[in-house]
Amino acid sequence: MKNGDDFLNLLPPDLSMKIFTSYEDPSDLVRISAVSRSWRHFVIKNGLCKHLSLRMFPQLSRVDHVHELCGPAKGHAGVGAGASNFMEWETLEREHRVYAFLAQQCSLLAVGDCISKAIVASSTDNPEESIDNTLEPRYSVARQASYWSSKGQSNPAVPETLTYKLVADLCVVKEIRIRPFQAYFHFGYPIYSAKSVRFRLGQIKCSPDNHVDESSQDSCNDKFSWTYSSEEFEMAQENRLQRFKLPEPILCIGGILQIELLSRVQSCEIDGLFYFGVSHVQVLGRPLSPAFDIRLHEPCEKFVLVVQSYSQAALPE
Repeated sequence: MKNGDDFLNLLPPDLSMKIFTSYEDPSDLVRISAVSRSWRHFVIKNGLCKHLSLRMFPQLSRVDHVHELCGPAKGHAGVGAGASNFMEWETLEREHRVYAFLAQQCSLLAVGDCISKAIVASSTDNPEESIDNTLEPRYSVARQASYWSSKGQSNPAVPETLTYKLVADLCVVKEIRIRPFQAYFHFGYPIYSAKSVRFRLGQIKCSPDNHVDESSQDSCNDKFSWTYSSEEFEMAQENRLQRFKLPEPILCIGGILQIELLSRVQSCEIDGLFYFGVSHVQVLGRPLSPAFDIRLHEPCEKFVLVVQSYSQAALPE
């Protein structure tokens, strides 16, 4: 360093890779690529920003290629470079920009409620006990309790699902919150919680005739493709907004969240059947729209990651 030597020229490539891939903050890789031309070349050539993004979000392994609707002016691969080398380097530079920006935005701390609308419940006891009521944070509206209730079952092991559309097709999900329903109009004020819950993230399957009927009481699970399933989380039989933090932030590709309620714990004294009841649901995370978009490929196993704007103003507050 005293003589201005670059350690990249002095170390074996695999050792240099080990050093550079030890970074976990995407901002560090961006700063490293600005140190010198040789360091920038090393970061881009070896796809280090893409490597870091895949380490943060394994779901990105389904990216077929990246695309920019905006971006810097075309660069030069170097004097005497062939057309194939130029195209290859241009692709590497584009991936560097896209994945560096994606990793940076995913690592920001700002989060909010990411639910856009309720799609369907696997069952509903009465029309006024719709899944739509779970989007209402208040416990009662117009002096009426606001909640969703499943149909009753004699077997408490029968599960139920609640499926929601998120605010964007690309969201970083960090935490789900659920408030079980307490029936103050039943004797003993029972709480119709689940013993445990599980979460799935994914998308609606690509098919022209694959329409999800929001009024249907079918689970519609065959209409969705799941890219992430969580472990089971224990739920308390308590009337409060319970927090279920995922082990690590998950990138939801497709904008669909499903909550699976497992093991009924409360029966209704009127009919002796077991029910689930939910008052409110929140999904805490960060939408990456409108800066990013996705284009799903048939049959939805791969997708194109699209950058629509590199402007910070294109991202939500």
